[in-house]
Parts: sequence; structure tokens; C-alpha cells
Amino acid sequence: MEFTGKVVGILQNFETGQLQITFTVNEPVIIRNGYDAIKDLEKLSIKAVKYREKRSLDANAYAWVLMSKIAALMNTSKEEVYEEMLRRYGVLYEDEDGYVTITVKAAVDMSKIEGHWQLIKDNGTYKGYAMIKGTSQYNTKEMSCFIDGVISECKDLGIETLPPEELKRIKEEWGRENLERAHR
Repeated sequence: MEFTGKVVGILQNFETGQLQITFTVNEPVIIRNGYDAIKDLEKLSIKAVKYREKRSLDANAYAWVLMSKIAALMNTSKEEVYEEMLRRYGVLYEDEDGYVTITVKAAVDMSKIEGHWQLIKDNGTYKGYAMIKGTSQYNTKEMSCFIDGVISECKDLGIETLPPEELKRIKEEWGRENLERAHR
């Protein structure tokens, strides 16, 4: 069960010493439908983090349209353009321990290693790479920066892009989509 809301209180049970956190919930239907499935479970995995808005599928689709146009002009594949755009405008993957990096022998073909990689160090014998998040993992701000970078590349190449007001609509559309889904 996943929902958005706000912490409104914390209590301590003085008999057990356990803490109880209280939330207000923005999607009560999710709680009502999911409560019975979890109420008797012995242990749950709970994660409360700052809410980050997700980008819309339209934003992702538009990025792929632009990368396809770049690929056609550059006589390459849209996947190769995507990898290059990730290296230029993407976001490094970071977990609770920091950035995810690997060191490999210089001869290793990184295209055979799953994920998206940015070369960060090369001493001739070994190469260090940082993992880049794929756009499907981006929040709205990250996707907006990525699209802005792709648009900049398109403008440099003389590729026509949407007018600024339409770009703004695409970047913000996720909010309306998510709001509509919450009220269904």
C-alpha cells in the first residue's frame, strides 16, 4: 500500500515503549481498500520519504520523439542518442550509501553490463563508471531538466520543438493525471 499524506503526531505507548506515528492521508480509498490486507501482518516494511512528483508519460514520449529526430539527423539509433543524452543531462543513481559506481578492466565492453553508465575515471588499465538512472525513474524536476537538455540539443541541430507553453503543459501534466486518478 502506497499513499501520500502528512505526519500529524507521534505517541509513545508507555506499557510497551513503542512509538506510534499518525498520518493524515490524501487517498483514503487506498487505505480503506488496503487496510484489511495488512492489519494482521506481524511485521511491515514502512518507508516515509519526502514526496516527489512523478513525471508524466507524455513527457517521456516527447523526449523519445525528439531523440528519434536527433538519431535520424545523425544517422544513428534512438537508443544511442538516449544513452548520450543520459550522459549529458541525466541523473546519477544514488542510494543510501551514495553514488553507485564500479571499476572494471579497461577492455570491458560496458554495453554488456546492464544499466546506463558514465565514465568517470580512466587510468589506461582500469575504468571507473557511475550508474545513471534511466528516465523511467525520474521525478518531474529531473525529467524536466532532461527534456530541457534534449531540447537544447535539438535547437543546436535546427530541429523544431514545441512552443514553451506546450512544453510547460507536458511537464506539468502528471499533476492533473494523478489528481484525476486519486478521485476515481
